[in-house]
Amino acid sequence: MPDIPLSDRSPGAPRAAGSAAFSPLYQQIKGLLLQSLDRGEWKPGEAIPSEFDLAARFQVSQGTVRKAIDELAAENLLLRRQGKGTFVATHNEARVRYRFLRLTPDEGRPPVSGSRILECRRVKSAPDVARLLDLRMSETVVNLRRVLSFDQVPTILDDIWLPGAVFRGLTAESLARYRGPLYALFESEFGVSMVRAEEKIKAVRAGAEPAELLQVPEGEPLLQVERVSYTYGDRPMELRRGLYLTEHFHYRNSLN
Repeated sequence: MPDIPLSDRSPGAPRAAGSAAFSPLYQQIKGLLLQSLDRGEWKPGEAIPSEFDLAARFQVSQGTVRKAIDELAAENLLLRRQGKGTFVATHNEARVRYRFLRLTPDEGRPPVSGSRILECRRVKSAPDVARLLDLRMSETVVNLRRVLSFDQVPTILDDIWLPGAVFRGLTAESLARYRGPLYALFESEFGVSMVRAEEKIKAVRAGAEPAELLQVPEGEPLLQVERVSYTYGDRPMELRRGLYLTEHFHYRNSLN
């Protein structure tokens, strides 16, 4: 169904999702663009229509469209490429991927990374997992456990939970075959784009099992990071609890 030009909407017509009453026109256009991204009208890595074409589609000025696109680009949902156009952000792009990878080597040289899948199983969600993923109690989730190594040194132990209804078909075998970033796999195979995350961080000591998997003494200081990642519409799609060995790394963040 084509978008209804905002100029033609009746006073009682619904506005773009999430927009407040009397929101600026560019915010309404931004909401419509987000709806198109959420529907998958433009896939990760694909170019979106030109500002001229979008202005004609929504019956607004190019300046209004440009302002909406500027905000989406500032939020890293769209990427502008000089002389080529504007593209949907993808986790195959390094600048997008590293927004979600905060562990940085102290010496600055990018390490060679590797992933070892320990298990991938479908289980009933625990109450805290269901709450954070906005699921019903005991709804099925995919529980993934892996060890990430940098320069062949085990550095991160990740426990990940994903909504089972969305990630049907995700198996340890498919994860082992895939060589790219995990979020890029979610995009290409399951149509899920992670667009933002919230994290909680604290210092802990390694218990017996994490110490064994990370090859450190029991009681070793670790950084514990709990992350909830969201797709369009602020829908939670991943709960991740990681234990980070920071002897040669630090956790980097940018406050804008």
